[in-house]
Amino acid sequence: MLSSTSTEVVRATLPVIGAAIGDITPVFYRRLFAAHPGLERDLFNRGNQAQGDQQRALAGAIAAYATLLVAEDGPDPREVLGRIAHKHASLGVVAEQYPVVHEHLFAAIVEVLGDAVTPEVAAAWDEVYWHMANTLIAIEKDLYAEAGTTPGDVFRDLVVRRRTQEAPDTVSFVVAAADGTPLPAAKPGQYVSIGVRLPDGARQIRQYSLIGTEPGTWAFSVRAVLPRDGADGTTAPAGEVSNHLHAAVFEGDHLEVSLPFGELTLTDGESPLVLVSAGIGITPMLGFLHHLRATGSERPVTVLHADRTPAAHAHRAELKDLVAGLPGATMVRWYEDLGVRPQRADLTEGLIDLADVELPGDADVYLCGPVPFMAAVNGALIDRGVAADRIRYEVFGPARELAS
Repeated sequence: MLSSTSTEVVRATLPVIGAAIGDITPVFYRRLFAAHPGLERDLFNRGNQAQGDQQRALAGAIAAYATLLVAEDGPDPREVLGRIAHKHASLGVVAEQYPVVHEHLFAAIVEVLGDAVTPEVAAAWDEVYWHMANTLIAIEKDLYAEAGTTPGDVFRDLVVRRRTQEAPDTVSFVVAAADGTPLPAAKPGQYVSIGVRLPDGARQIRQYSLIGTEPGTWAFSVRAVLPRDGADGTTAPAGEVSNHLHAAVFEGDHLEVSLPFGELTLTDGESPLVLVSAGIGITPMLGFLHHLRATGSERPVTVLHADRTPAAHAHRAELKDLVAGLPGATMVRWYEDLGVRPQRADLTEGLIDLADVELPGDADVYLCGPVPFMAAVNGALIDRGVAADRIRYEVFGPARELAS
């Protein structure tokens, strides 16, 4: 924990630093990328940078971590860093990069806050940073060891064995080692990072959930991402990596693929499962269902999926087959537009509605889909009496919480 002196200083200055952190992080990234332009080109997500998502995520993480450090009684701060550590490990982040971040972050704090950053304030927040950084470094070291690799050595050159059109805008890829050596098994629900070299020379990296099909290979699905207008009036850019994979990667091509990481993994035991997804959020659920079928599980499973139309529903037939092959599984689907298909108890037109869905009180619930969808479902689950600690979710992109 923090020293007593730093704890008091951080507690006293947290309102000021917290209020300014949203101004500090853009300055930090500007300084960082000016000094190390290769980081923006070859490591950071340029789309998230352009939208400001990465800046908001960093601001929220620092403020939340500092709040936990000075709380009288709260959760272990280490618990909130798991998702970030897994993402870092999937990117190959190493301990030597943390001093670089420290240099430019503290220069940004001084630039924004000026004389308010006294030596005592600087020392206290320096302690916060290194507490957070060293905790992440320790977690990431354990993740690398668990993956059987040295820190940072996570990417492998793999060959695309199969490409399948799963929906009009979604393709799946099965990748394998060029020499046929079986790839290590992933935990159901984990993801891999895919690095591609784009036409402008930038190396960009994105994460995709493993859908778990054939032993010794990894499979993942990619939905094309078009520019889209947000509710706040901004326009989200097209998906650079996803669209490149759609347009340019086929059987026999090589891909730079990381070892599997991710904390949204299936819990052991016999408790019921509720799997809730929308759109391409179906992918980790497929990984769960393939694992349950492969292990002969008889756990009760409720699969709830929402999509635009049946035609847009990627892996629709595969999902039906998996549910049909599990003795304790049921499924309900919602489509915004059913077309001419009639509604029935397990097939409904409209947005997802949990009002009439039976939810076992002791179920472990998993969510994956767009953040607004997960936030709405999370709220509905809480209203139905599902304990918050039984609800787990995956957010791709900068980490965000589902409830304030």
